Amino acid sequence: MPDDALEQLRWLRTPEGAAATALAAELVEQGLDVLPALARLRAQVGAGHAGPAWELARLRARARPVFGADADVLFLTADTLEQAGRPALAARRARRLRADDADSAADLGCASGTDTVALARAGASVLAVDLDPLARELTAANAEALGVADRVWVVAGDAVELVDAARGGEVAGCGTAVLDPARRAGGRRQLDPDRWSPPWATVAALLDRVPRAVVKVAPGLDHERVPHGVEAEWVSAGGSIVEALLWGRTVSTVWRRASLVRGDAVLELTADADPGPAPSGPVRGWLHEPDPAVIRSGLVSLVATDLGATLVDPTIAYLTSDGPTGSPWVSSYRVDEVLPFNLRKLKALLRTRGVGRVVVKKRGSAIEPETVARQLRGAGAGTATVVVTRVAGAPTALVCDLSDR
Repeated sequence: MPDDALEQLRWLRTPEGAAATALAAELVEQGLDVLPALARLRAQVGAGHAGPAWELARLRARARPVFGADADVLFLTADTLEQAGRPALAARRARRLRADDADSAADLGCASGTDTVALARAGASVLAVDLDPLARELTAANAEALGVADRVWVVAGDAVELVDAARGGEVAGCGTAVLDPARRAGGRRQLDPDRWSPPWATVAALLDRVPRAVVKVAPGLDHERVPHGVEAEWVSAGGSIVEALLWGRTVSTVWRRASLVRGDAVLELTADADPGPAPSGPVRGWLHEPDPAVIRSGLVSLVATDLGATLVDPTIAYLTSDGPTGSPWVSSYRVDEVLPFNLRKLKALLRTRGVGRVVVKKRGSAIEPETVARQLRGAGAGTATVVVTRVAGAPTALVCDLSDR
């Protein structure tokens, strides 16, 4: 962020800043290129304010598909927009935390205030805490813009120190808490939870000391890290994990949960204990790719049982069965050919079948799907999906959904 980011944000909150941002939004809607747009803005609002107004208008336009009408009044930076979770999911978390009418909540590391606003809208009085003055200003601005400022108190504070001082099921005097550790540093993703900010020790301490809490974690978190009695949930949308959560012991109701966002609905698959692995068997007429939330939560065997399916390999999360399925938990492909993976023979087969356009998927293989797809592309009008994986330990190509036109 520029050195004067806090000053710029405070100006954007003034009536003059709001008018400049409204003008910039009109130029964004008109599709005007950045240079002529900035020239017009400089002429009307001054050189020092044109850039911030234009940037905020652009960020609001980018936020609109996810934040809806709220986006038109939000205060954002590029970093906080990238890091902000989906408001609908923040509201879902807030409702669960507030299920027993818990009246106070701490947002430990409030960033731009997505969770703060969701908790306040759910009826909680929220203490929004952050060491970063820009984050505090953003949260205060957004709470005011969205009409919940009377339920929000924004303060400077260190999540590590507050969790260390937590007693009696409360942190900072609040019986409910949300923590979203920063998992990037210097522009790089931190894979080691001990290098998060705050680190894993603080995450574990919060879950131990404040049983009505939720922590957002990396989707690839090792299951061995999940404390006993804490529910782990993975949420997916559009074929990707959008958040992974650890729920404190008071709000935990199951061992693992996979959740799938479909429009306005959220489907859930749960287990009270480890269901164990699914059985494996030979490839049959259909291949099923489980949703990533199912895979990450370790619940593939529940889907396998429901479909009457088996794994193609004990170490690979592809299922196979005799028929298609309407299950929302898998993407299904008709299997037309099964052959040992050999690029030359695979290309010859596709040419014989008149296939020109190929989508390549992989699991358990070192290939690069885009590279292989280019190598398999031909002159034919047909299409196919090629799945490169292991079957009973052997590198295998499954040619699926063949079409000759």
